[in-house]
Amino acid sequence: MKKSEAVVVKHTGSHYLLTELPEWNLFPAVLRGKIRLKGGNATNPVAVGDKVQYESEGMVSEQNPAVITGIAPRRNYIIRKSTNLSRQAHIIAANVDRAFLVVTLDFPEVKLPFLDRLLVTCEVYNIPATIVLNKCDLYTEYHQERIEVFRKIYGDAGYPVMEVSAKTGKGVDLIREQCRDRISLFSGVSGVGKSSLIRSLDPSLDPKVGEISDAHLQGRHTTTFYEMYRLESGGFIIDTPGIRGFGLVDLEKEEIPLYFPEMLKASENCRFTPCTHTHEPGCAVKEAVENGTISYERYTSYLGMLDEETKYRK
Repeated sequence: MKKSEAVVVKHTGSHYLLTELPEWNLFPAVLRGKIRLKGGNATNPVAVGDKVQYESEGMVSEQNPAVITGIAPRRNYIIRKSTNLSRQAHIIAANVDRAFLVVTLDFPEVKLPFLDRLLVTCEVYNIPATIVLNKCDLYTEYHQERIEVFRKIYGDAGYPVMEVSAKTGKGVDLIREQCRDRISLFSGVSGVGKSSLIRSLDPSLDPKVGEISDAHLQGRHTTTFYEMYRLESGGFIIDTPGIRGFGLVDLEKEEIPLYFPEMLKASENCRFTPCTHTHEPGCAVKEAVENGTISYERYTSYLGMLDEETKYRK
């Protein structure tokens, strides 16, 4: 019997594909039953990017898959609740070097509270995040002012913002270079062109590409499972299904402001500690919002998260 370690590169239901990175020789595997019970509230105890221990006998095949027997400690992971009323969580990916959060100003319109939830989750689990503003080939002069506002909101919060077009190739080389020799996560709502962007990074890859529904300019789900791809230029990327809902996980409401970097910095000067940054006198965060140092949009997202967590904890 062979015993070794490998990395999960694809997850469909109870079936997995593994490889011993940096090699790219994929083989099938299944979970040993007792591991399923160790996942706690997670619907998937094993995620793409996990390093796992496995056993195999003879030639591994679809009819004779390897058996996953254990999971190595994770360096980090990104996780979500599908709704704030659900106590079950889903691990999107593990052991990630950087997350690229793909958005569009329009086609579909970016929802800043949703983006801020993704960013908070990356902060909680210590995953550096870059915001990718895709479909810039569709933007007109009308959009330029909005782009500058968007850049200021997130630039002031400390996040890189890249303008990219999967269609024309603008900015793609820079992303490809940042992915080299790393495991990178690509995530975003349906319709933002994430699969097209991945294909522009490496034309040999072919994630499914969906159409935008004109009725409400919201994309249909096209990627139905999590998957890691190898880039010919070097590095590995994890594609994720288009996400519609994103509830926060493992956070008390008192902890939420710790994961807004610009609020954390300003809060050092609050009169009271702890400070919820809502009603307290001498709150440096509220003062920063009033003078424009912290964006009103980010502060509004924070208040929305506070309200949601209060409802959830009741």
